[in-house]
Amino acid sequence: MPIDNRLKIMLAIIVAAIIVMVSIDPIAQDPAYHNFADQRRIFSIANFYNVLSNLPFVIIGIMGIRLVALHKAAGGLAELQAMYLTFFIGVLLTGFGSAYYHYQPDNQTLVWDRLPMTIAFMALFSAIIGEYISTRLAWKLFVPLLILGIASVVYWHLTELNGHGDLRAYALVQFLPVLLIPLILWLFDSKLNNDKYIWGLIGAYAISKLMELFDAQLYSIVGLLSGHSLKHLAAAFGTLIFYWALQKRH
Repeated sequence: MPIDNRLKIMLAIIVAAIIVMVSIDPIAQDPAYHNFADQRRIFSIANFYNVLSNLPFVIIGIMGIRLVALHKAAGGLAELQAMYLTFFIGVLLTGFGSAYYHYQPDNQTLVWDRLPMTIAFMALFSAIIGEYISTRLAWKLFVPLLILGIASVVYWHLTELNGHGDLRAYALVQFLPVLLIPLILWLFDSKLNNDKYIWGLIGAYAISKLMELFDAQLYSIVGLLSGHSLKHLAAAFGTLIFYWALQKRH
């Protein structure tokens, strides 16, 4: 299939998603979102395991920053190093932001959870575009995507402060790349040698969302950790898979 047709398919999906989001009513943050299954206080730390389970993000973020900064990310493209670095900076900040949020979960602290996650998402999405479609296109989109991601969180926060919360833009920014990245992997060939790492990352993210959905059920089964804590570990494992990709692909 000619590349123009493949890009048209992606553009059609993006336009359709935007139309759907614009056509529905604003989505306020459900207050019940902050009511996690495991609220144990240990060592005077509220929601201890939901806080502690963010530590892998910090560790992997530092590992990734070091890998890229020392020019050892041979499993990536040289033109995309800034995107890889931004991704791991986002991962590192997610560890701190998410820990802060889970220590005192409410809409005010949730901002600091979502901002760095969005930075990581947009950097990764840009890198995937660069690896599979065009490095030139990736660079054209990189900064606008970062701005769009950050703006979606800021917009949601401001609407919540005004009493009319609206998550639509944030939902679009978070979930559209999740839809488009597998499509990109299917429609385009990577400039690198192995897709399994990216598919592994996608799989880990999907598992993390399932664990989040079954927070209480997993807590009752596992006992020590809730679904939300396990979600953090699964998502962090996904970032570790990408770290391995930057070491081992060629």
